[in-house]
Amino acid sequence: MAATMTVEVVSPEQVLYSGVATMVITRTLGGGEIAFQAGHAPFLGALTENHTRVFLADGNVEDIAVHGGFVEVSGNKVSILSDSAELGSKIDVERAQAAKVRAEERLRHEHDAEAVSALSRAHARLRAAGITV
Repeated sequence: MAATMTVEVVSPEQVLYSGVATMVITRTLGGGEIAFQAGHAPFLGALTENHTRVFLADGNVEDIAVHGGFVEVSGNKVSILSDSAELGSKIDVERAQAAKVRAEERLRHEHDAEAVSALSRAHARLRAAGITV
């Protein structure tokens, strides 16, 4: 059995996940995807919009759309403190797809940071919901 660690994923509104996992994969701002397993060196990083995966000890995966925040690894614990986050199983896929289309249309006419961020959030939501983008 793989070594486990404590994982918490929280947003200002709620605790999305709190429990034991074997690995967490998330995406840092400007740094790409990073994986954490039990015994990882201490780490602190800023997060970008992404599809975070928490690999549970029972073999299941908790998919979470994370929209900014921070990840901290200390001891045998990974804490994700997000600006906003959603469980993949609770994402309204039609709404996320509509947001993706709106952001893409907006970017066809004008390149602005708000539209880029909206598109990144839509991609994170769709990936967390199991939809390939």
